[in-house]
Parts: sequence; C-alpha cells; structure tokens
Amino acid sequence: MREISVKMITQAIAQMCITANCCLNDDVYNALEEAKKTEHSPVGKEILSQLTKNADIALQNQMPICQDTGMAIIFLEIGQEVHFVGGVLEDAVNEGVREGYEKGYLRKSVVSDPFLRVNTKDNTPAIIHTKIVAGDKVSITVAPKGFGSENMSRIYMMKPSDGMEGAKRVILETVKQAGPNPCPPMVVGVGCGGSFEMSAYLAKKALLRPIGSHSEKEHIRKMEEELLWKMNHTGIGPQGLGGRTTVLGVNIETYPTHIAGMPIAINISCHVTRHCHKVI
Repeated sequence: MREISVKMITQAIAQMCITANCCLNDDVYNALEEAKKTEHSPVGKEILSQLTKNADIALQNQMPICQDTGMAIIFLEIGQEVHFVGGVLEDAVNEGVREGYEKGYLRKSVVSDPFLRVNTKDNTPAIIHTKIVAGDKVSITVAPKGFGSENMSRIYMMKPSDGMEGAKRVILETVKQAGPNPCPPMVVGVGCGGSFEMSAYLAKKALLRPIGSHSEKEHIRKMEEELLWKMNHTGIGPQGLGGRTTVLGVNIETYPTHIAGMPIAINISCHVTRHCHKVI
C-alpha cells in the first residue's frame, strides 16, 4: 500500500488549473495551425491566425487564453493500492481549485445555487469524477469548461430503431443549432450508450482525447470522419463568420447499454479545449 498525502493532490491541482487555463494544448494549437492551410475563407483564415496569436500571448504572459476560465472538471483515476493520508480527498481537490484560481488570477464563475446565483468567490466546488484502477498511482486530469460552449450541449434518449443514422442526425443538428455561440472552431465530444448520466460522462471524457485521434472501433471511426466532414461543410466557420473550419475534431466514446435504449450525449467545446494531465 502506497501512502499519498492529500497535500500533494492540492498542490498538483492548483498548478494544473493555472496551466490548463494559460497554455493551449499542443494538439489543439497544431489543429488550428493546420486549419489555416486548408481554410478557403480569407476572413476565416484571419480569425484562425488571431486565435493562435492569442494563445501565444497567453503562454508568454501566463494569462488566461479566454476570459471564461470555466468550471473545474476533475478526473481522478486512483490506484487501488493508494491510501490517502492527511485529510479528505474531495476537500483536497477543492482546495487545489481554490488556490489555483486565486494564485492564477482566474475568473471565479461558480455560484452556490442554480437559482439564487450567489458566487462562491473561489470557483469551488469542482465537478469530480473518480475511478478506481489497478496500481499505486493517481492520474489527475483538470479540464476547465467554459459555459458558452457547455450551454450548446445536448442529450437525447433515442430509440434503438433510430440506429446510427438517427444518432448522426442529432449530433449534426446539435452543431448546426450551436452555430457561432460556442466560439468555433469547436471540438465535439459524443457519448453513445450506457444510461442517461453515463452518456453525458462519456461525452465529457471524449473531449480529453487528442484531436486527430480516432476510435479503435471501425464503425465508430467512420462515423467520426463522416460527421467531421459534414460539420465542416455547414458554412458556420471560425467564430461563426463563414468558412470550412467549423469543427477541429469529433471524438465518440461508446459503452454497452440496455436493449430498450440508445442514449446519445453531445458535449460541445470551443476552440480553447483545455485540459492538463499529471500522474502522482
């Protein structure tokens, strides 16, 4: 059994909140650079250049890439041989978010109640997803999620008879309806299967996959490629001002489901698809 002090978790998450908000991931940055080469619209090409320039400035000055520094989504994969000491894990995670958002001068956007709307003033509590895995390490992913794009996300409880064509239809419709609102080019995470809440979790997790990667399942890979092509021919374009670069990537994750159901969740992310990973 390996003992890990929860203070290590706090310290790691505090720094990861700052890094995720100020340093655009290489896969996203490279996808924007590649999009410049293929974008036909002069306006679209200029916008893509502005987006990478913005990311450069944020990195150089350690400033947030976007003013919406998001709600902190934390994924923890905890080895079953780990024993946490020195406090409660959930408290340690939230303390890390609190410290990170204070030290990084990141915008605090969390309210304590969905109706009373009183700001917690430290961006806590975080959304925490935990999974027990083999081993004696802790894998941490911090994924700040802005709500301009989050609000464009959708979940559908479809019938099995709707099939793959029905799934493709609602996924494409979700992107079309989102239009310019999520600050495209978007990254589209899709969760298929499981239950109501599992499909949404899968869609969120799908956003962590590197842009350009594909499902190992052949039929899902083809679905990702087809949807990406169709989305980039909607005419929405960078920041919704027209062009071919509407979506940088479509990532689909699947899970077994019930004979009577086919849940489909679509989690939309903006061009600043942020996440930071660390193993302790």
